Amino acid sequence: MHDPARSQVRVRRIAGAALIAGFAIAGCAADTGTPADTGAPSRGGGGDPTAVDVTLQEWAIVPSTASAPAGDLTFAVSNEGPNDIHEFVVLKTDLDPGDLPTDEAGAVTEDGEGIEVIDEIEDIPVGESQDLSVTLEAGSYVLICNIYDEDENEAHYAMGMRAAFEVTE
Repeated sequence: MHDPARSQVRVRRIAGAALIAGFAIAGCAADTGTPADTGAPSRGGGGDPTAVDVTLQEWAIVPSTASAPAGDLTFAVSNEGPNDIHEFVVLKTDLDPGDLPTDEAGAVTEDGEGIEVIDEIEDIPVGESQDLSVTLEAGSYVLICNIYDEDENEAHYAMGMRAAFEVTE
């Protein structure tokens, strides 16, 4: 006679064994020193770009880390809104993030003295993500959203959308 409770226990044991075997195989692969090719950037080492997650939101830029090693970096940028389109600009500068040169509306003057625009992603809609891959040398950087919304008279930088970022040797 078939005992459903006993069958459930057997299924759980098989599933558990399969899960443990999967972890064991993954652990062996990790011991080779070569990261598995998942299609996503690694978090450093092996010549792969360092990945930094960045959240854009009203009114902040929140990187997953405040620093990264010099070399190839990929910023994985997500706009969490909740309402506004944002952009992501990487600036090399020794200026404090709150002291960048601005125009009369409060937007950063990107060709201003003491800053160098490295690269940017323009107009990231709410709920979307984009990657920006750059090669950065050691030094100080500022990550900003530099959108000025004429309808709402809001300079996103002036509203607080800026973060210091350090690149180390």
